[in-house]
Amino acid sequence: MKKENTNLPNILKVLKKLYPHPACALHYTKPFELLVAVILSAQCTDKKVNEVTKELFKKYRTLDDYASAKSATFEKDIHATGFYRAKTKNILAAAKVLKYDFDGKIPKTMGEMITIPGVGRKTANVVLGELYGTAEGIAVDTHVIRLSKLFGLTTHTDAKKIEGDLMQIVPKKDWVSFSHMLILYGREHCTARCKHTDCPLKKYVNML
Repeated sequence: MKKENTNLPNILKVLKKLYPHPACALHYTKPFELLVAVILSAQCTDKKVNEVTKELFKKYRTLDDYASAKSATFEKDIHATGFYRAKTKNILAAAKVLKYDFDGKIPKTMGEMITIPGVGRKTANVVLGELYGTAEGIAVDTHVIRLSKLFGLTTHTDAKKIEGDLMQIVPKKDWVSFSHMLILYGREHCTARCKHTDCPLKKYVNML
């Protein structure tokens, strides 16, 4: 049985008014570049990722460039994004998997996406939604976790459980845009230290 949240329709109405055309803030020109950028964005701001990928994408232009890259060199290229060793390992391995298992193309299903190194549900949701408009779930990042709890949309702290709660109450047609809107809202109106005095959604705070 589908759960209900009486505040959600109003929350969505405000978010859609604030962000009528929400989009991924990461810069890319090729499908694989989006995957690289999303992997780099873990524990890093989109602004910093865009700064790093501006040069990275000039140096590594094809999937083969990543598949044949030297780990030590690549680590230096992405060092500023943090966790560079793990990210390097995942990105270079992902390039090989895409090249040999998926004919160089980003797959179109969640099941296939999560077989790629470094790709969990959050990354898969972002990539599938951005590239194909596919909604197999809701991308849950730190902003989504914090604001979903703040507005009483979930009582969980685990990202997978929060995603499950949101999928129960958010209309499927809004799954892709919902994450983008909450992320933008969390950056622009309701940061982690917000006092909720001027937030457009302040009336829905602490509804747990």
